[in-house]
Amino acid sequence: MPHPGGPPEIRSVRKVALTALAATSIEWYDFFLYGTAAALIFPTVFFPAGMPPLVGLLASFSTFAVGFIARPIGAVVFGHFGDRLGRKRALVTALLMMGVATTLIGCLPSYALAGALAPLLLIVLRFVQGLAIGGQWAGAVLLACEGAPAEQRGFYGSLAQTGAPIGTILANLAFLLASTSMTDQAFLAWGWRIPFLVSVVLIGLGLYVQLRLEDTAAFRELHALKERRDAEAAAERARRSGIEIDAARAELAAERQPSPVIEALRVYPKPIALVAGSFVAAQVTFYILVAFVIAYGSGPSGLGIPRGTMLVGVLIGAVVMIPGVIVSAILSDRYGRRGVIMLAAAALALWGFALFPLIDTRSLLWIAVGIGVGQSLVGAMYGPQAAFFAEIFETRVRYSGASLGYQLGGILGGGLAPIIATALLARYGNTTGISVYIALACLISFVSVWWLKETYRNTM
Repeated sequence: MPHPGGPPEIRSVRKVALTALAATSIEWYDFFLYGTAAALIFPTVFFPAGMPPLVGLLASFSTFAVGFIARPIGAVVFGHFGDRLGRKRALVTALLMMGVATTLIGCLPSYALAGALAPLLLIVLRFVQGLAIGGQWAGAVLLACEGAPAEQRGFYGSLAQTGAPIGTILANLAFLLASTSMTDQAFLAWGWRIPFLVSVVLIGLGLYVQLRLEDTAAFRELHALKERRDAEAAAERARRSGIEIDAARAELAAERQPSPVIEALRVYPKPIALVAGSFVAAQVTFYILVAFVIAYGSGPSGLGIPRGTMLVGVLIGAVVMIPGVIVSAILSDRYGRRGVIMLAAAALALWGFALFPLIDTRSLLWIAVGIGVGQSLVGAMYGPQAAFFAEIFETRVRYSGASLGYQLGGILGGGLAPIIATALLARYGNTTGISVYIALACLISFVSVWWLKETYRNTM
């Protein structure tokens, strides 16, 4: 009798992929909540009241960037443990860290109550968020990719990638519902805290992953092979040296190979750098589309567009991004990862010059078109990248190598994007410089992908 929903191994792959989707969705929800709050709330809640609006926005976006500074550190720490102890353990730890940090942000006192301590605590918790997101991505993606059928690796990896737009949707819905269900005074006083407190559910999801999922077959096979080799080497050393087997094991442990992170940097320095470069365009444009445009349209020094209009525009853009992620990943399974990503990068470079004139119309329709097309092109780059980055590295350093490249691209692109965009707007008084910035980021990614080898036929 056939199994409902397919053979047991296919149902297991789907279960893992959907769990990875849930994990990344809630984790990115937590991370993106901060971006929206940094544009709308934090300049007035966590900084002095007399600060000029643009300076307050820059200060707020600077704390936003702290999370990106922490991401490569998270990649190093979680990469080491993810390659040594398993993808699942690293992912669970990252989920718990993110859930606790985001919930605590919702409990912080304002600047009016705690003075300089308030932004200091905000920065510390944002740093913890960055550590968590630095470790989460590779754990979720490798759980989805390493067990997937080779011809569908891009598709299953894209399910974890869809957590980014879904997290954006959830974060903006949370702020939209909170801000429209109460007065502006109540929202600024306490209503903004509700979306942060809701993230406590991530702790429950982390416990589910720990209790209900196994690690990937690729890691289990590698770990079992390593244990057999260690046992054989210890037995041989004990025989030759005339010592107890436990002593031989201890000697071998003291001579262990370097950290997987160091090994990845030694063996794959160029691919790690190119992975980072290939990710820059998606990160620059994505964070301009989900964080900076809100401040540009509705912030204290913005165009005066109602906050709800900009949040709806960003929400529509995130919805449109989802099919971009999935369809591009499916195409990459058939035609290869590189061509799909490079074509999307070229189109995105051109669209950057149409984005802000559409927002300047102050029409929800054209705002949604501007952000939506931009996000669909970002999704077309982002979708194949889960499988692409994972396929570049061998199993023993895959968590470390993929994490390092991805998170370095994140800090070079996303972490600085809102600050650079705000500074360019302040310097030139128009958005042309921001469009050029997007185009240059796309050029960097196009060239980086060009220099990487095609991977969609690689084994894992």
